[in-house]
Amino acid sequence: MMQGKKKWMGLLFLVVMMGVTGSVLLKGQSMGLLWDSLRHVKPQFLLVGLAMMLGYVGCEALCTHRILGRLGHRIPYRQCLGYSFVGFYVSSITPSATGGQPAQIYYMSKDRIPAAHGALNMMLIAACYQTATLIWGVGIWLLCPQARNLGKGFNLLLFYGAGMMILLTAGMLMVMFLPGVSRRLCEGILKFLGKIRLLRDPKTMQGKLEHQLTEYARGAACVKANPGLAIQVLLLCLVQLGMLFTVPWMVYLAFGLSGQGWIQVAGLQAMLTLAVCNLPLPGAVGPAEGGFVSAFTAVFGSGLVTPAMLVSRGISFYTFLLISFLVSVFVHVRVSRKARERALREMIATQPGNRIQAMRRYLHGQSKACMLK
Repeated sequence: MMQGKKKWMGLLFLVVMMGVTGSVLLKGQSMGLLWDSLRHVKPQFLLVGLAMMLGYVGCEALCTHRILGRLGHRIPYRQCLGYSFVGFYVSSITPSATGGQPAQIYYMSKDRIPAAHGALNMMLIAACYQTATLIWGVGIWLLCPQARNLGKGFNLLLFYGAGMMILLTAGMLMVMFLPGVSRRLCEGILKFLGKIRLLRDPKTMQGKLEHQLTEYARGAACVKANPGLAIQVLLLCLVQLGMLFTVPWMVYLAFGLSGQGWIQVAGLQAMLTLAVCNLPLPGAVGPAEGGFVSAFTAVFGSGLVTPAMLVSRGISFYTFLLISFLVSVFVHVRVSRKARERALREMIATQPGNRIQAMRRYLHGQSKACMLK
């Protein structure tokens, strides 16, 4: 029940942030000029931008398909695509870039994929995605001088985002490949937090820590057993981010502008993504829009940067938020129907005394689904 309340609170917070951001960014803007600018965009480039976002979600689904395949689960690609849309939707309405991972693991488990394998899949994707983000950031920093001069405020945000990404990636790799060192370090931190009474139940946290370290150890074993798998997932994540960074370039072409190359426009988006991706806000709403206006004014000009921001974020976030919601509803209906069918088959196949147990298992699964709503 609490999980459902948190999701509704996250969604409400997202709507409030959208309203505040819109009122701030559109303050003083002429609605007539804004509409006139939007009316002249070339729709074919917007469709390409939308296709880039489909490719973005599709790349994650392909990563899931490959990883689960190596773990012995032969599931259709379209099913993996459903998991990815669920992840995009839940991450967008929760104040965490990884907020959608538990939801994906839940729906995988409903499709008879063990939660341990689902968690391993999401962990490998997260590690490769973070590494790919850093690779893009370093590459753009070296190749695109324009991305280095975005103002002190933006550079400070970029420093924070890059620092958090490095810490998360390094921490994840350390617990995967240096479990002994990680265990001692984490146990020391838990003891310290317990002594200063910032941690109310150290024993419970210790149990959760052991569970997480076990999952990471499984991830390390999977990587070692399949050395090419991590490289494949990393390359797919690089392509995935390239598609995301191409969306503003399509918007640039849609407004009929020229003079800037793909590397300049995509590079600015890469820097912006790195700066805001770890902020504890649903969909980074607010900083993402404000950062776009700040970073892309030199590209679009002061008159077009706000319309360009609306179109770019409309494609890469708001439109896909709606699409992901609809797909998530479909996924939920699909797994609920399968759960009912399995429960009925078990009730028919089992002895009368065991039918109650089959119904209890089904009702238990339904109660978990209600908590995730």
